Amino acid sequence: MGFPEIRLRRLRRTEAMRRLVCETRLEPSNFILPLFVIEGSGVKKEISSMPGNYQMTIDHLARECEEVRALGIGGIILFGIPNHKDESASQAYADDGIVQQAVRAIKESVPGLLVVTDVCNCEYTSHGHCGKVVGNDVDNDITLEWLAASAVSHAKAGADIVAPSDMMDGRVAAIRAALDKNGFINTPILSYAAKYASCFYGPFREAAESAPQFGDRRSYQMDPPNAREALREIELDIQEGADMIMVKPALPYLDIIARARQRWDLPIAAYQVSGEFSMIMAASRNGWLDLDRAMMESLTSIKRAGASIILTYFAKPAARLC
Repeated sequence: MGFPEIRLRRLRRTEAMRRLVCETRLEPSNFILPLFVIEGSGVKKEISSMPGNYQMTIDHLARECEEVRALGIGGIILFGIPNHKDESASQAYADDGIVQQAVRAIKESVPGLLVVTDVCNCEYTSHGHCGKVVGNDVDNDITLEWLAASAVSHAKAGADIVAPSDMMDGRVAAIRAALDKNGFINTPILSYAAKYASCFYGPFREAAESAPQFGDRRSYQMDPPNAREALREIELDIQEGADMIMVKPALPYLDIIARARQRWDLPIAAYQVSGEFSMIMAASRNGWLDLDRAMMESLTSIKRAGASIILTYFAKPAARLC
């Protein structure tokens, strides 16, 4: 039996009908808002390539988090920009580091808000790479010690989830062991398991002041053509103790999200990165796209592919439209 008995347009005729049969629904609780925290007070500086996003001091950060909680957004992820950077990324794992201070302040002023911390070194090193540079390469195993120390310091400050984004081999196991050794057996790890060496990170590097001073990150971030390798990365991170995994970026890698969803049952996150955000914003400001529709369509595609958690700079406006 087919047309004219079957007419699929019957279920699309009205907005009420479309809502009734909708297969993929966005909710504010699906979103995590990335925030950039700097040292000092009274500063909220807009990021030129990411309209509506800011580098902000902890006093402004607390007010931002109050709005996030009021909108029902799932949580925030913090990226710290220290005044002092060195070759050892010492401020990444210092007890009084900027992220550690921010976590404590948020937990005091906005209790109940879920706080995720990015565990990496690129914002903290003088050279902008994600770990200890030996020769012209990042030393994997020394870097694991820095990452583990950072994760423990974040958990001590009160972070609900730690999220390693460095793409070093063995980092999840190292962080899990360090957390457990220090009594943080209940702190989950959200692993950036499949993080590609993408051109879409450009605006973020302005926001986080983390551009590498030489070379690039292609020796440790994933090569964009590879899909099967991404599944190996994810599987290894799960075996090492990751509680959740992430694919980054989101839109260029929807196939990876979908393949991961078909294969594993644990929560899957996707990061709609700065370049994805800035493209939509630029097109809308030029009158080429309807901002709200483009925003919601892109986010819906990420959830439809299989991500139940979406890190996005659109978290606040999208939450208002859900």
